[in-house]
Amino acid sequence: MVEILKSKPHLFDTIQVAFLLTDVHSNILYANRQAKNLFGYKREEMEGQRVRIFFLEEDLIYFLPNIIYLTLYKDGFEGEALLRHKDGTKTFVHLITTSFKEEGETFLTFSFQEIQRLKKMERERLEAERWASLGRMVEEIAHQIRNPIVSIGGFTKRLLKAFPSSPKVQSYLEQILRDAKRLEVMIQRVEEYIKIPRPTFQRESFQGVVESALQTISQEAMEKGISIRLETGGLKGDGNLFMDKGLMVMALSHIFKNCMDAVTQKTIGKQRKTVKVVLLEAGEIMGISISDRGEGISKRDCDHIFEPFFSTRPDRIGLGLTFVKRVMEEHGGRIQVESRLKRGTTVTLHFPKDRRRRIRREMLSPEASRGEV
Repeated sequence: MVEILKSKPHLFDTIQVAFLLTDVHSNILYANRQAKNLFGYKREEMEGQRVRIFFLEEDLIYFLPNIIYLTLYKDGFEGEALLRHKDGTKTFVHLITTSFKEEGETFLTFSFQEIQRLKKMERERLEAERWASLGRMVEEIAHQIRNPIVSIGGFTKRLLKAFPSSPKVQSYLEQILRDAKRLEVMIQRVEEYIKIPRPTFQRESFQGVVESALQTISQEAMEKGISIRLETGGLKGDGNLFMDKGLMVMALSHIFKNCMDAVTQKTIGKQRKTVKVVLLEAGEIMGISISDRGEGISKRDCDHIFEPFFSTRPDRIGLGLTFVKRVMEEHGGRIQVESRLKRGTTVTLHFPKDRRRRIRREMLSPEASRGEV
């Protein structure tokens, strides 16, 4: 048994738990790669040692002997244990042990799973369930709120027509209309964020996706006297990326609108209001840099810009960058924001050029092309 494992160590290296095989005296005969990753010892450092090297000093009197006893004479042990890493730090694990006989010899097996990893998987599962539940709740709330908002807007417009000669009444009614519109936009943004669909990845022209996003804000930019400068010289090769075009157009549109708001707020004088958009490529990364010379963001506020409903402007919902961050995470990319107050802001998005692993996109060697499938 031991000879087989040592001659073919990869057999147990593929399992996602740390695994040890010991003799009846708990001398380690075999350790897989995950055991090395979990405890920090090289395989040759573990093999030949007793399993006690992983246990804390205070657990060598009762805890470990009891585990060995349960493993040899009962149904094994299953439970949590605080163990020791090679560097002296402590590792909290879920431990399962068992024993078996082979050719008259008794062997013990120890399987360890790091509690933090298990908790992370559980958190991710609960998070997915929470978002699904929240999405259903938001959908119902949005339906219940949207109808009254439509009524408020409709009746307010009638009142505006009914009292055309009263400036005071007109100003009140126009304020009601603005607030009703803001509520409607807020509901729409919350729905967008909560109900972001799983991306459908297709090979897209990166420049084409950016131009589609620019098209959505072109009319507003023209009305505000803002010039959008697109630079594509940094792109190499075919300039294609695997992405969900619809989601990415929405994400980029949020950033473009933020930039336009920033340069609109700032008094620039005779200087032309400009948003600079640069497409870039380096190695396996493709990206887009979007810069403005607007109001900028304070260092204190920069720490909160991705939080839901955070905005430095009271007339904004504060979900734009939150939405962008989620979309980027879904695409395996990252977002970087650099800003100086009164100097402007640069938002850079980085994408992996090909989300597929190398094994799925090219032959690893000439021999691979001759394999039968």
